[in-house]
Amino acid sequence: MSCSWTSRPTASTRPSLRDHLITTAARLIDQRGSAGLSVRDIAGEARVADGVLYNYFEDKEDLLAHALLAHVGTVMTSAPRLPPAGTGTVQQNLQLFIDGGIAVLLRVLPAFAGLLSQPRVLLRFHAMVGGDAAFGGPAAAADASGAAGERPAAGGERPEGPGAGPRGLPDILTAYLRAEQRLGRLDAAADVDAAATLIVGAMHGQVLPRVLFSPPGAPVTIPAGLAGRLAGVVVGGIASAR
Repeated sequence: MSCSWTSRPTASTRPSLRDHLITTAARLIDQRGSAGLSVRDIAGEARVADGVLYNYFEDKEDLLAHALLAHVGTVMTSAPRLPPAGTGTVQQNLQLFIDGGIAVLLRVLPAFAGLLSQPRVLLRFHAMVGGDAAFGGPAAAADASGAAGERPAAGGERPEGPGAGPRGLPDILTAYLRAEQRLGRLDAAADVDAAATLIVGAMHGQVLPRVLFSPPGAPVTIPAGLAGRLAGVVVGGIASAR
């Protein structure tokens, strides 16, 4: 016997319907953005009564925060993997990372921008990912082998505990650079944390203003060749060779 999605949740139905609501809201965020997304929109897309959402979430902000986390996780999971350290050239691999990372930001940042008028959603998301500690610097160093290609778990849930691996663009890049450093393909004295900050910061600097100030729905374009130029400067430096 099937369970009605308009009924009160039970131990057997709660996880499946709750996940369905999160997945539906995350899909809407990806397809149409988060600005103006209402309970009625989500309920209609999920084919449930409006009030059903409140059986599973404290309020609309709670659902949107979970949906935002799921959206970010889905985008990160589908992002191209960095080649393993020691393959190709460092400059080529950085170019791939920058191109792929910009593609990630172009899908993720509009969702955050659309929620600037709803700070409670952003605060809940901030708490869900670990608060200020999640943005305090690279995660504990992961083992070099394949670390640059690790991603968050499916559905937006972030792995926890020792050896869980990188959890975002800065951690992914830092782990890769440290792996190359251990292989001797980068200067042992190079500050890879600073290099990762420069690269990821430049990526945000290219995407965020365009997302914030472009007309709604307008395509966002990034300067051609940016990834190659940025990777070349980071690897080659800007000091005089004399």
